[in-house]
Amino acid sequence: MAEMSEKSKSNKERFADEEGESNGLLPAAVKTPTVTAATPAIDGHSAIIKKDNGDDANLPERGEWSSKIEFIFSTVGYAIGLGNVWRFPYLCYKNGGGAFLVPYLITILFAGVPMFFLECALGQYLGIGGLGVWKVTPFFKGVGYAAVINAAWLNIYYIVILAWCLFYFLVSLSQVVPWGTCDNWWNTETCVSAYSRTNLTSFIEGNTTFYNLNGTLYAASNLTDPVKEYWERRVLMISDGLEDIGGLRWELVGTLAAVWFMCYFCIWKGVKWTGKVVYFTALFPYFLLTVLLIRGVTLPGAAEGIAFYLTPDLSRLRDPEVWIDAVSQIFFSYGLGVGSLIALGSYNQYNNNVYRQSLLVCAINSGTSFFSGFAIFSVIGFMAKEQNKPISEVAASGPGLVFLAYPSAILQLPISPLWSCLFFLMFITLGLDSQFCTLEGFITAVVDEWPRLLRRRKEIFIAVVCFVSFLIGLSCVAQGGMYVFQLFNSYACSNLVLLWLIFFECIAISWGFGVNRFYDGIKDMIGYYPTRWFKFCWCFMTPSICVGVFVFYLAEFTPLTYLDYHYPWWGHFIGLLLALSSMICVPAYMIYIVWKQEGTLMEKLRSTMGQIRPNVTLEEIRNSHVKTLAPSSEAVTAV
Repeated sequence: MAEMSEKSKSNKERFADEEGESNGLLPAAVKTPTVTAATPAIDGHSAIIKKDNGDDANLPERGEWSSKIEFIFSTVGYAIGLGNVWRFPYLCYKNGGGAFLVPYLITILFAGVPMFFLECALGQYLGIGGLGVWKVTPFFKGVGYAAVINAAWLNIYYIVILAWCLFYFLVSLSQVVPWGTCDNWWNTETCVSAYSRTNLTSFIEGNTTFYNLNGTLYAASNLTDPVKEYWERRVLMISDGLEDIGGLRWELVGTLAAVWFMCYFCIWKGVKWTGKVVYFTALFPYFLLTVLLIRGVTLPGAAEGIAFYLTPDLSRLRDPEVWIDAVSQIFFSYGLGVGSLIALGSYNQYNNNVYRQSLLVCAINSGTSFFSGFAIFSVIGFMAKEQNKPISEVAASGPGLVFLAYPSAILQLPISPLWSCLFFLMFITLGLDSQFCTLEGFITAVVDEWPRLLRRRKEIFIAVVCFVSFLIGLSCVAQGGMYVFQLFNSYACSNLVLLWLIFFECIAISWGFGVNRFYDGIKDMIGYYPTRWFKFCWCFMTPSICVGVFVFYLAEFTPLTYLDYHYPWWGHFIGLLLALSSMICVPAYMIYIVWKQEGTLMEKLRSTMGQIRPNVTLEEIRNSHVKTLAPSSEAVTAV
C-alpha cells in the first residue's frame, strides 16, 4: 500500500509540475496530501477524499445536484429558450415547411446530440467548470477562455430581451393594451391599424394602393401600424442610428435591473438552490405554451396557419441555405459552445448516467421546438385571415414575432390583456432559466479556476458580475440601444463565433485528448461504452459540418443592417472586435503554450505535444480536482 501511495503521489506531483498551480488546474489540496481516509460508500463502493491542512481544507463545498431530476430540469430550462419559440417555427416555414425537418434531424444526429453529450459528460467526469476541464489537453485551453468571454457577451445582451418582455407584461396589466389605437402621444398622423384599413376608401393606381385617411391620400407603403409605432416610438424611442445613441430609456433601465435581480437570486446560493428554482422555470413555460396552443387552434384561420407551417416543399432541400439554417438553429437552441453544459454536468454525481439524460434532454428540446410551431402558427393564421393577407406577409421571427406579430394578433382576441400577460410571461420564464444557467456557466468556470480567491466570496462575486453586466447592458436600453443590441447579436455571439468554438472543442477532445480515452472515462462513469456513433461524429462529421458552414458564412457575408439603416464602418469595426475578443483566445493560447516551452523552436514544438495529450492516466486527471469519487477496485483493496 505504501508503494502504491508513493507512486500515486509521484504521478500527481509530475502532473502538477506540468500544469502549474498558477493557472488553477491543480488545487494545492492534491499536491500536498497529508491524510487519505476511507469515506462512506457511493453507489455501494468506497470513496476516497484527499484532505490537507491549510487554506484549501476550509474552502466551502462546491456543491452538487440534490437529485438527477434537477440536472435534467436545469439542462431542459437552459437549452429550451427564446429561439425554440421565435426562431424554429419561422425557419421551418421559410425553408420548406415539413421538408426542413430533414436537414434539421440530420444535423441533430451528426452534430447536435453528439456535442451536447460531449459537454455534459466532460463536465461530469472532471467535476469542474469550463476552464478547469482543459487540464485534459492544456494546448486547447484557449477554447475555455473563448467560451467564457462568449458567455459574458451573451449574458449582457440576451437579458435585454427579457427586459423588453417584462415591460410589455407590466403595461398589459390594465383593461386595454396600449398598442391597439392611434390616438396616443407617440402615434403619427399616418397611423392606422391593419385591421381597420379595409374600412378606408382606397383605389389602385398602377401597382400602388392608395388610402384616403382623414381626407389625405397615402400610399399603402407610407401607412404605419399602431403596434409598430408603440414598439419603436414608445418602448424603444429609437434614434436614427448608432451615431445618435441618445438618452437612457429609464423604464427599460428599471425592467433590466429587475430581471438582473431575478437572475442573481436564482443562483446566488449555488446549485442546491438553483435546482429548486428550475422546477418552476423549466415546467411553467410548458403550461403557458399549452394554454396558448389550445386558444390558438380554436381561432378562425388556425388550420391554414398550421398547414402553412407543415406543408413540405421538397424543392427547397436543394438550397444550401436551408441546411445552414438547420445547423445554426441546432447549435443555438442546444446552448453549445459557451461552457454552460459543462458547468451543469460538473455538479452531477460521478456515476450519474449522463448518456441517457443527454439523449432525453435533446429529444425534449427538439420536440418543444416542433410543438411551439403549432402554438405560433395557429395565431399567425388567424392574424392573416383577419387582415386579409397571405400568411407569408405576417409571419416573422425574433423580436418581430414577439413585439410586432403576436401583439397585433392579440388585439383581436377577447380579454386581450390576459392573453398578452400570458404570452409575455411565457417568454420571460423561457428566457430566464437560459439566462441564469448561462450566467452559472460563467461563474462556475471562473470560481473553479481561482477557488481560493473566489469560492468563499461567491455570492459577492456573482453580485459584482451581475452589476457590471447590467452597467454594460445599459448601452442596449438607450434610445440607440437597438443598434448596439444588433452588434452583440450579429458579431459578439454570431454563428461564426459559435462554429469556431464548437469546432475546436470537438477537435480538442476527439483528437487532442483522444476519443478512446474519453470513451474509457465515460465507461468508468456509467458502466458501459456509448454507441460508436459518437466517436464517428466527434472525429469526423461534427468538425466537417462546422468547417463547411463556417466557410459558407464567410463566403456569403453581408454587412450588418437594421431595417433600412446601414451601419458606419466604425460600427462594423466594433462588431469585429467583439467577435475577435473570444475567437482570438484559441490561437493566442496555443502560441503562448509553444512560447513558454524551453529550447529551440523545434524543441518547443516537440515539448508542446505533451500539452496536447498529457502523459497521465485517466485516474490521475480525474483526481487532480478535489472531489469525492468512486475509485477503482485496486484502490479499494489498498484502503
